[in-house]
Amino acid sequence: MRVVIQRVTHASVTVEGNVIGQIENGYMLLVGITHSDTPETVHKVAKKCIDLRINDDENGKMNLSLKDINGSILSISQFTLYADYRKGRRPGFDKAAKPEQAIALYELFNQELKDFGIHVETGKFAAEMSCELCNQGPITILLDSDELA
Repeated sequence: MRVVIQRVTHASVTVEGNVIGQIENGYMLLVGITHSDTPETVHKVAKKCIDLRINDDENGKMNLSLKDINGSILSISQFTLYADYRKGRRPGFDKAAKPEQAIALYELFNQELKDFGIHVETGKFAAEMSCELCNQGPITILLDSDELA
């Protein structure tokens, strides 16, 4: 599982001209699922996302978690995080989980975040989406479940 975490002052996602999700102060997450991901992987990644101390404290140090700042999440499914671009000029996406597996784990991921007490908005799985955000910092972190202890 791969998640791109972007710390934002605000973010929104639009489908067919309609805003379907928006947040203030928190993270926009781009979420990629691969074949080997399991519910245990999802739990571990969700916990890491909300526990990371990447928000500024009163001294301007990244010392606070998402829970500490009462932040929200805009979660966007993003199979292209598993693009294989090593050969040729057009990336392949064989490492991305098939839609049936991916949607189930993506929905579980969002529910896990909610279960941790986080307000979560989402995009629409497999839809053409337009995302807008103001990356604060800018802070952008790539979280890969293969690199978690």
